[in-house]
Amino acid sequence: MFYVDTSVLVSALGNENATATCQRWLAQAAPDELAISDWVVTEFSSALALKLRTGQLNAEHRADCLAEFSRLIEESFHLIAITRQDFRSAARYTDMHETGLRAGDALHLAICANHGFKLITIDQTLATAATKIGVPARCP
Repeated sequence: MFYVDTSVLVSALGNENATATCQRWLAQAAPDELAISDWVVTEFSSALALKLRTGQLNAEHRADCLAEFSRLIEESFHLIAITRQDFRSAARYTDMHETGLRAGDALHLAICANHGFKLITIDQTLATAATKIGVPARCP
């Protein structure tokens, strides 16, 4: 099972350097093998709001992205509930200060580790930390 990081989804639905790569990967992936968490949903909305505030996209494009994201959630992803154990694992990972993990990324890794998921991300810092922690990670 693949846990898809927010960075992949923002890139796939936005207009970024890795958009085509992320779209191809998602199109080829089997929906029954894809997972995200409620934290991805929160981060996705936050990323689009930031892009709107900074002029990287307009309100209409943001609305289109949110609608497509909602469709993807319904049709292509297992939505994983976050548990107390996930939060505690994330705290342990942030204690590993040399990884440079922030709380949100540590939570993604905790979910992957606790559920046996492989992380799919375009965030190199997150991928490197995943490897150090023992979570398999790769780019799309």
